[in-house]
Amino acid sequence: MYIVLGALLFGLLIVIHELGHFTAAKRLGVKVNEFAIGMGPKIFSRQRGETVYALRALPFGGACMMEGEDEDNPDPRAFTAQKAWKRIVILAAGAFMNLLFGFIIVLILQMGNMYLTSTTLGGFMDGYPNEGEHGLMVGDTIYAVDGERTRYVEDFGLFMDMPSAADGFVDLTIVRDGQKIKYENFDMQLREYEIDGVKQMKIGLYFRGITPTLGARFNHAVSTAANYVRLVKIGLVQLFSGGAKLSDLSGPVGLVAVINESANDPQLPSVGDRIIRVLGLGALIAVNLGVMNLLPIPALDGGRIVGVLITSVVEKVTQRRINPKYEGYIHAGGLVLLMLLMVAVMVSDIVKLL
Repeated sequence: MYIVLGALLFGLLIVIHELGHFTAAKRLGVKVNEFAIGMGPKIFSRQRGETVYALRALPFGGACMMEGEDEDNPDPRAFTAQKAWKRIVILAAGAFMNLLFGFIIVLILQMGNMYLTSTTLGGFMDGYPNEGEHGLMVGDTIYAVDGERTRYVEDFGLFMDMPSAADGFVDLTIVRDGQKIKYENFDMQLREYEIDGVKQMKIGLYFRGITPTLGARFNHAVSTAANYVRLVKIGLVQLFSGGAKLSDLSGPVGLVAVINESANDPQLPSVGDRIIRVLGLGALIAVNLGVMNLLPIPALDGGRIVGVLITSVVEKVTQRRINPKYEGYIHAGGLVLLMLLMVAVMVSDIVKLL
């Protein structure tokens, strides 16, 4: 069931993305020839006004086909005939919808969260070795871990799980009596502590709770969504710095497998908890999709936005219009490379599953 839900979730995210382009195009007067839900052959279509609305056989993805997307078109309502700011708004609207959808899911989930925890220290486990004036004290607030801002205990846990903290030593910034104090290579190693008669590996810190008001839960949702964006940034940095390999990437196949595995966690007591887990992962994927689409890579929305900006500047300087087909060739080449990357990632995902 969760494999099906994961696959449908991917399809929904792409439809929402295309709906963003569609809505912006309609509002800005661009002619939309077809808006399709799904891929493959049409199983149902109806024309309303100038636009064909279609339902296609495969329930994955969708499309918003505008007049003159990558060609010099005489129609004054063609996409390429619009002013640069209109084209940028239309191109950015898809990613914006993914980011908004992800945030809405996070916000809905947070409305039921009655346990918010800050990064202000409330105490230490028996035997914690780094308590004191030159270490940590009750009332200190952990402000940053390895330069990454922390506002909630989830932020702290997230950055303690990063490869940079694998040895248990981090650059720690705390706030004490309104002053920032920085510790380099501070010892935050896991140690064995006895909690309620059970020995567990812990860092040894207790954090203070936050009263779960409506405003506090909204702020926590904003922080959670922002962390999802930071995860994309961290992942890209690791990929281009060599900290992560291409084989570490996952596409739809791998992510659906992750959704299925997470939802079938035996520690989740009910179907409702498992659906919440799937929705949480869906929010993470939605934000990732939105951010990745804004990267300045040909064929992606970000690359197309950069293309619009460059051509508009060149046209103003030279006082000559550049034929959109040349930009279309660049994006077509980028699309081929992206498709090859997607195929390679999909093969890698299948190999991992097998």
